[in-house]
Amino acid sequence: MALQILPPDFQRSDTFDPTSQPVLPGIPLPVLPDECLQLAYIRDAFLRSVPWQVEPLFAESFVPAGPAYASARHAAVLMPLVQRTHGLNMLFTRRAAHLHDHAGQISFPGGCIEPGDIDAVDTAMRETHEEIGVGRQSVQIMGIQPSLLTTTGFLMAPVVGELLPGFSLVPDQSEVAEVFEVPLRVLMDPTQYRLHQLQTAWGHGRCYFSVRWQSYFIWGATAILLRNFYYFLAASAGLADHHPNR
Repeated sequence: MALQILPPDFQRSDTFDPTSQPVLPGIPLPVLPDECLQLAYIRDAFLRSVPWQVEPLFAESFVPAGPAYASARHAAVLMPLVQRTHGLNMLFTRRAAHLHDHAGQISFPGGCIEPGDIDAVDTAMRETHEEIGVGRQSVQIMGIQPSLLTTTGFLMAPVVGELLPGFSLVPDQSEVAEVFEVPLRVLMDPTQYRLHQLQTAWGHGRCYFSVRWQSYFIWGATAILLRNFYYFLAASAGLADHHPNR
């Protein structure tokens, strides 16, 4: 059964603490082989057009139908992979506290598709340059994953790309409070994720995923996109048969 993501007003609430909501029992998922966390493997997986399924608990948010889709604002984000000596990292931003949407939350660089943009990739590249100063020449695109309809009315296309050696960061302080990296091995470890259930005035039945690393709490839409990336890599490794029915 698909669960509802957070209601729009919920993510804007100043009183809501996403870290304190109760955790539901998890369903065991297979651990990815180490080879799945290599750039060459990920590039090949996109080239092979591996069939896979999105995170099943939120599958309805990936079905392009209904009035919410018709009125959604189209957007794109870059899921940036960075090769380090110890392995692959993924880069994130912490949004500035004064922003209207998702203030202070952990996200990927990105934003709304504008009339001059060619496609979602063009948007992700433009927004990445505007937010953190990384130019298009420093990004190697690998592929695009399914678009997520967020509860704030954005239809968000995730673009996966590698930040090439020598890239430099120049964050826009009006939008970005911090730029940081998390080891991909942590983000692709299903045991690191928690599924929270709300116990608030919004009622039960609404849930969200989270994953912690050091002082960072990654949750909501960003966590769903990370879960999708896990399922994609799991399918590429022949672990699709372990996909649970929920």
